[in-house]
Amino acid sequence: MSKAEEWPARSLLGMLSPAARQELLGLGTEVRFEAGDVLLREGMDDRHVLLLLSGFVKVTASVENGETSLLAVRAAGDTVGEMAAMSGGPRSATVTACGPVTARVFQTGAFRELQLRRPEVSLTLTGIVADRLRWANRRRLDFRGYPAKVRLARLLVEFAASYGTSRSGGVVIGCRLTQPELATLVGAAETTIHKVLRELRDEGLLETGYRSTVIRDLPSLRQLGDLSGELP
Repeated sequence: MSKAEEWPARSLLGMLSPAARQELLGLGTEVRFEAGDVLLREGMDDRHVLLLLSGFVKVTASVENGETSLLAVRAAGDTVGEMAAMSGGPRSATVTACGPVTARVFQTGAFRELQLRRPEVSLTLTGIVADRLRWANRRRLDFRGYPAKVRLARLLVEFAASYGTSRSGGVVIGCRLTQPELATLVGAAETTIHKVLRELRDEGLLETGYRSTVIRDLPSLRQLGDLSGELP
């Protein structure tokens, strides 16, 4: 990717000016990962930041009972690892490649120097972190205010806006999430998610495949998610 419009609009690279984007892309070293590779591990004390150039990753964390909970998905244009670099604390989550991933790795010192030279980068990154916090807060409110089917519809619409690619026949979300992972994100039992996904497929709103999810009828999914008057 080289043109601004090719980066997701809500990602760090999509929001930066061309000059700041070019300088950011010139930092660090390019690294590659394969499906299942761990980019960052929860609890570690390393401080580097990764800028994703291609592919998808899953952000997970351990809960008290030892189970793993999916927190988020990140894609090309996003950063991962910035929280530890900004706070100085240990890694709060594990980041795992969903498929082939290309990234640039920045050491903390170089990344901080760039933010001092380019306040735009720092301000944009701060805004993104705030948006992620608002996203987490919305999930908590959704748990109380909507049934599981509506919560899942709202989540899929947000994924389509942030990570989807419009193609003939629908919007493709390139990172396939398992039913347990979707259950974690919407706060529902896995059996409930299984039932809801079947209903969405039967209604012609959704198609699930081995490595992707295709939203066949985004307007209807938005209506189901009570998002007709809202962004995304």
